[in-house]
Amino acid sequence: MGHGTGVASDEVFRVETHGIDTIPDEDRHGSPKDLFWLWFGSNLTFTYVINGALAVAFGLSFWQATAVVVVGGLAFFVVSAAGLSGIRTGTATLVISRAAFGHRGNLPAGVLNWLVSIGYTIVNTVVGTLALEAFFADAGWRAPGDTGRAFALLVTLALTFAVAMWGHATVQAAEQWLAYGLAAGFGAFLVLTVPQADFGGTTAAGAAGVAGVSAWSWALVVALSGPFSYLPMPADYTRYLPKDTSLRAITWSGALGGFISSVALGVGGVAAATQTDMTDAVAGAQSLLPGWFQPVFLALVLGGSVTNSIITLYSSSLNLQVLGIPWSRARTIVVSATVTAVGSLAALFLTDFTSSLLSFLSLLIIVFAPWSGVFLADMLLRRCRYDAHALHAGRAGAYWYRAGFSPAGTAALVTGLVFALLTCDSELWTGPLVAPLGGADLTVLGSVVAGLAYWALSRRTFTPTPVSSAR
Repeated sequence: MGHGTGVASDEVFRVETHGIDTIPDEDRHGSPKDLFWLWFGSNLTFTYVINGALAVAFGLSFWQATAVVVVGGLAFFVVSAAGLSGIRTGTATLVISRAAFGHRGNLPAGVLNWLVSIGYTIVNTVVGTLALEAFFADAGWRAPGDTGRAFALLVTLALTFAVAMWGHATVQAAEQWLAYGLAAGFGAFLVLTVPQADFGGTTAAGAAGVAGVSAWSWALVVALSGPFSYLPMPADYTRYLPKDTSLRAITWSGALGGFISSVALGVGGVAAATQTDMTDAVAGAQSLLPGWFQPVFLALVLGGSVTNSIITLYSSSLNLQVLGIPWSRARTIVVSATVTAVGSLAALFLTDFTSSLLSFLSLLIIVFAPWSGVFLADMLLRRCRYDAHALHAGRAGAYWYRAGFSPAGTAALVTGLVFALLTCDSELWTGPLVAPLGGADLTVLGSVVAGLAYWALSRRTFTPTPVSSAR
């Protein structure tokens, strides 16, 4: 990959010319190992350290929190397997989901997913900016007023935007190259923190936290929210692979990448939280590290933020095409980057904005757990066989259904949404069934409810479509 793809439309350091259009056979290239590096590199992000620390803060012990982290990592097997749809159709995930929801029924989730992508990119950009600002301070460069922070934001945005603008091949290459350094650095971070962990209990903060089923459910929601947020995008990164690429190969390659990085960093967060206060996770983790390593640690936080932002920003550009913006991918990404820049400015200089954004993002699993359930159930029922032409054909295609809405997909999604709303326990919303359930947050099970509802509504009339390709 580092030596180029040999495909002019998708070459490293050249602007990719394809968007959500079907990738023709002659432009297909790559291998499953590319997916390992993509998911490994993009998940070497400090977010997983925070997630692990939260599990301890909720009241779980080291081993209980580690078990939750592992369950979250295993969810990458589902995310990676969903990439088969991209190989079969040569297009993006949010185009393929038209088969489950209809062209119009697919739009609300498309809008929300774009907001989620931009929201997470903003969060990552803010974390990276603050780490780079602290790095500058440690190096002795202190600019007057907010100049240093503004410059750090500019650098962070530039690193993310440049790679995402070039497109698919450059994104995959950058994730691999950055993964080498990040893996070595975070490996050192784990060596310095995990051996000091309290393997027998929790911190005082954790012991005082919520115990029992609610602690487990909250920790699981946090652990699974990361993988769930990726479900609208795996085909974005498999659509260039040759059609004979096997499901087993892409599943294991991508899943191991996401699993290894998310679990390793999650365990690091668990270990850190048993030793120190992780309310401010970056400062808490820093306090456990020797002085010589702290600048390296800040560079790791920045690098991890950038690698994660690259794939979310890239997918957001495809997302805007799905919503009907008649621009090239390279032009739509300018829209996403501009909104990210404005949001990052607000988050950095209006503190209330940051907490509101995080609360909003945490609530959106109410939507994406059921959406994921329907999409995955549809993929299984079709055996991942789609009419690729109909995915782009609008009214003239088989996926228009009734007025652009799939009755089964819409009904199943609403069923899952209702269940998730009733059982969600978040800062912005607490469902009426949370208290009777002993404080458990069962939002993620909205995916199971929606998937089963879709299966029940459509299984008798379902005929898998022969594989086809649009030209």
